[in-house]
Amino acid sequence: MKLPIIAVFAGGTSAEREVSLGSGRACALALARTFPTQFFEIKADALPEGLDPARHVVFSTLHGTFGEDGGMQRLMDGAGVTYAGCDAASSALTMDKARTKLAAAGRGVHGARQILFHAGSKPSADAVIGQLGTAVVVKPNAEGSSVGLSLVQDRAGLESVLAGITRGDWLIEERLQGRELSVGVLGGRALGVVEIRPKSGVYDYASKYTKGLTEYFAPAPLDAAVTAAVQHAAAEAFAACGCRDYARVDFILTEKNTLYLLEINTLPGMKETSLLPMSARCTGLDFTALVRELVMPAVQRFATGAGPIRP
Repeated sequence: MKLPIIAVFAGGTSAEREVSLGSGRACALALARTFPTQFFEIKADALPEGLDPARHVVFSTLHGTFGEDGGMQRLMDGAGVTYAGCDAASSALTMDKARTKLAAAGRGVHGARQILFHAGSKPSADAVIGQLGTAVVVKPNAEGSSVGLSLVQDRAGLESVLAGITRGDWLIEERLQGRELSVGVLGGRALGVVEIRPKSGVYDYASKYTKGLTEYFAPAPLDAAVTAAVQHAAAEAFAACGCRDYARVDFILTEKNTLYLLEINTLPGMKETSLLPMSARCTGLDFTALVRELVMPAVQRFATGAGPIRP
């Protein structure tokens, strides 16, 4: 089989551009050990010049808006480009946290209680407190990397956060106390469970991307039955949302061992120290082997002519 050129997409136009560039560079180096590889720095919401559906298979590390929400995937489908990862429909679904939780609930994987609203029709603080209590999490419904996330403890804090919301769709969720867990899913199979312990108690943007602010345990120190339950839930959520090839699924595990879905990341961070590579290392896959496994289904689709979804 003649190998295609792997076109690594990185950068993009979202708030997560710099994170994406780091992921893209790391993956391009790893992929170049097996495949001819070409790095594309994406600077607009468009396919880059020089991309050839007859020669390239795309491995995207774009995060956030347009990269992860189905926008770029729709452009690739329209141009007949084969790409690794979730298709446009599942990408759009999983970028929407409320829809993700609704789909996963159909397979018995539940999220926290929530209120979904648009900035133009915000709920009152009294309505939120009456339904969810005073300890809540406020976050955009369709952003990644904890962009825009606020933790609220009291009425004054809630009123302040609500007053600052001027556009877009938002979620308010009850704040769950427990252990934050992350699981990679590869080809429908759950990998190792990683536990995330931010020193501040909040896994926000700074805790994710500032060295030393968070401890990670891979594998998570859980008993075998709980580990298996978390892995099963991750695989079920992946399937419920129609995911393809790979994703990362995040949860909160309460003291009573009740598991709640946080979100599914279809294009998660992909530096060697990122959560999906940590999850893979629990099962013996090093970074280079993991990235090769992530792209291989797309390479096979390219070889058999089954790659793009024709409009």
